[in-house]
Amino acid sequence: MEYKIKQYLDSTYLKTAEQAKLSTKDNLAVVESSIQEAIQEGFKLIMIRPEHVALAKQMIVDGKSKLLVGTVVDFPKGQNNIDYKLFQAEKAINDGVDELDYVVDYEAFKLGETDYVKDQVLKCTRLGLNNNKTVKWIIETAALNDSQIIQLTTLIKNVVVSNFKEDQYDKIFVKSSTGFYITHDGSPNGATFPAIVLMLENGFPLSVKASGGVKNLDDALKMIKLGVKRIGTSSAKDIANGTVSNSDY
Repeated sequence: MEYKIKQYLDSTYLKTAEQAKLSTKDNLAVVESSIQEAIQEGFKLIMIRPEHVALAKQMIVDGKSKLLVGTVVDFPKGQNNIDYKLFQAEKAINDGVDELDYVVDYEAFKLGETDYVKDQVLKCTRLGLNNNKTVKWIIETAALNDSQIIQLTTLIKNVVVSNFKEDQYDKIFVKSSTGFYITHDGSPNGATFPAIVLMLENGFPLSVKASGGVKNLDDALKMIKLGVKRIGTSSAKDIANGTVSNSDY
């Protein structure tokens, strides 16, 4: 089976100027270059920080492109309250965003605050769907053990199935990682094959996005063959061209 690989790729640049060790001006130039590359390469989506959504939409209009714009909400730790998540998402919607990738409060989940987590999943998903946006929930698999990956994926699925219509399920994803989580034992901080399998098995009928650490075409194709519908990567061009990436996230 031949896969149109570019239509699986969410080309991603989420570093702040400080994280990139660049001036604000130089980091903005990287953002603009990333957007332009995504337009030229015909990727599915450009994933950028909220403050750059309006810029991306204008560049896409100017370039007469079908590129989608995604942004992250409450990134990267997900520990702000529900009102903050909704406020940030609403601003991105007003700026023209197509897809909202929320970081779920996985630390609250680990502390057993499941009702709170369910409430944020419900309210934030509803906001996205009511505005015809695709919604993804980043669970940060590197911060979870296998049992927690299963439980949190299942929680998100159950909230969706209990509160939304079947024809909306294809607009809701469970997503593996931010790519910014710091592991202390040197283990991968992004998508791993075992974690993705657990998400696929327990997230259905929701789709799964693998993000963080997918840097070559072979791994991307393996993820797709497992059933992943989208791949978030800072190495989109390398993956599409079958070349080796030197990206650090």
